[in-house]
Amino acid sequence: MRETDRALERITALDPELRSFARVADRASLSASMRDGPLAGVALGVKDLFDTFDLETDYGSPLYARHRPRADAALVAQARALGAAIIGKTVTTEFAHASDVPTLNPHGAAHTPGASSAGSAAAVGAGLLPAAIGSQTAGSIIRPAAFCGTVGFKPSFRLLPTVGMKPFAWSLDTAGLFAADVPSAALLGDILSGRPMRIADDTPPFRVGLYRSRIDHLLHPGMIDAMAHAARRLERAGCDILDIDETDALAAARDAQERIQLFEGAVSLLHERRYHAEQLNAGLLSVLTAGAAIAPADYDSARRAARAGRREVTRLFEACDIILAPSAPGPAPLRQDGMGDPAFNRLWTVAGVPCVNVPAGRSREGLPLGVTIIARFGQDARALAGAALLERQLQDL
Repeated sequence: MRETDRALERITALDPELRSFARVADRASLSASMRDGPLAGVALGVKDLFDTFDLETDYGSPLYARHRPRADAALVAQARALGAAIIGKTVTTEFAHASDVPTLNPHGAAHTPGASSAGSAAAVGAGLLPAAIGSQTAGSIIRPAAFCGTVGFKPSFRLLPTVGMKPFAWSLDTAGLFAADVPSAALLGDILSGRPMRIADDTPPFRVGLYRSRIDHLLHPGMIDAMAHAARRLERAGCDILDIDETDALAAARDAQERIQLFEGAVSLLHERRYHAEQLNAGLLSVLTAGAAIAPADYDSARRAARAGRREVTRLFEACDIILAPSAPGPAPLRQDGMGDPAFNRLWTVAGVPCVNVPAGRSREGLPLGVTIIARFGQDARALAGAALLERQLQDL
């Protein structure tokens, strides 16, 4: 209980300003739910999109104010059964899409903490707790992790269960993790999934594909420098670096992701839009309206493009073991300029492949930058091993 007590003390002292938590468990309920297990004593934050039986879950929306689920989401139940202390619910946007959050970026209050998993990323990035659960539909694990200077792990699609998580886009929603460093993320993923992911001491060098997309003109100069520096450090560690140019199929799959997300979001939140439209935030209502206007035939066309893109992504790994790509266009934008663009995350999300954000230095403004290590579907351990290798090479930044 000592580690949990310390986490509660940090939250009490720092979160009134940071505002990363929607609600925090009290010591009595934590003590009553404590169990032995490999995660005993680990204070875990949970994005307020996942049901918890002992804490209100409002999905970031006033429509569900004071909503108290009868059961934990499957992933939360697994974490509890393994001994984790569910210390509180972290702030999310309304239904994990298209709204601002009160949470501050721990590295610059004037800048956004990122997307819908902002509370989880900020809490871990500020050192309030060692790990947190989040989710990604476009870029809501990788991008906030990059903005908040922490590690974000988006596993292969469906590796971690989303049962009991409020859905937005059922073919894209992916549960994932935030942690202070890559070995911690790997250890947590290993324990929760039951798959071997722990980082070995003697990680061999990899063949690394440096992904060159057709939207690279959107990159901030600081991100261009961070990518080049990460590639040089990996090469110095013995990795072979090769350029990978984006094909028509890959570009089409990236574009298809947004149409799939919009269509499925409109279906998933049809009840809320039909009966409570006036209570939804304007940005979300606009997104749902746009999704409802997409014809099923157009959605099916986007799904075909996504399938073709997944096949093409698989082929990329014939030439390389892991891929290096930007986690975001650049550092966190100012809050008034939005929560950042998920353009550089869309392809990897629709492909369902494992991704790990690795902090990769800072911009001239002093804001964190992050790069992504990507591996083939199902090769989560390899993505984490590559990320750990890069993290070690960047320790002096």
